[in-house]
Amino acid sequence: MLPRWRFTTALRNAPSLLQQRSTFQPRLLPLTPSLLRHLSSETRAAIDKAVSSAPVVLFMKGTPEMPQCGFSRASLQVLSLQGVDPSKFTAFNVLEDNELRQGIKEYSDWPTIPQLYVNKNFVGGTDILMSMHQSGELAKMLEEEKVLVNTEVEGGQPKKNEQSSS
Repeated sequence: MLPRWRFTTALRNAPSLLQQRSTFQPRLLPLTPSLLRHLSSETRAAIDKAVSSAPVVLFMKGTPEMPQCGFSRASLQVLSLQGVDPSKFTAFNVLEDNELRQGIKEYSDWPTIPQLYVNKNFVGGTDILMSMHQSGELAKMLEEEKVLVNTEVEGGQPKKNEQSSS
């Protein structure tokens, strides 16, 4: 604990310290070719192919069976809660390929992973997914895009399997 005299001296000097800090100007670095990274045409083509490989595509850390980060796990859980059809879903592990890991960030102009694409359109990361899930926007979008498990309904009741006995 500070002696009382030191504490009051610090308080008395605080306005002058704040005035000194207000003169601070950040130094901007010029953009040079070494600071800019351009997505190679091969990487762009590979990502285009990946995004087109299924109606719902998740670029994540790890695999759906073994996610390697909490955000990837959360994204998978949201998609599962929403009822995304597994036959219309695929995931890519960015930890297996550093070019993919960096390239997908440039491709979408989004700095974080995981990243979700629905019918070739970038949706967002986990924060966006969670927000859309909570507001109901995600359910509406996934239904409109026809990527949910098809549950046929007859007269308000789920269709029964014809082979089951009564």
